[in-house]
Amino acid sequence: MFLRSNRRIHALLHVICLALLVFSLIERQARLGAAPDGKIPGLYAGRPARPTGRLVLEALNRLRFVPAHDGAPAYIPQPGTLQQLLLDILGVDPTRPP
Repeated sequence: MFLRSNRRIHALLHVICLALLVFSLIERQARLGAAPDGKIPGLYAGRPARPTGRLVLEALNRLRFVPAHDGAPAYIPQPGTLQQLLLDILGVDPTRPP
């Protein structure tokens, strides 16, 4: 990657660090909300698994987001069972996304 100035290098490092922080916080929250055995059912190929940031984001990647339109609030339409469980663990209300 070619960056022309130190300022751009500094900005890129900030973006990378913020992305890693969000990734780590998602993983931490999922592990805190997991079952007593530390696993979430259906997380890895339909089997229980310890939550990792990658597995959580892969499970949530098929969610759609419908933006607010004509006075109707934004919402996430019909998440699946695993997706709903993960949204509950992460504290996200699909009818009122932030």
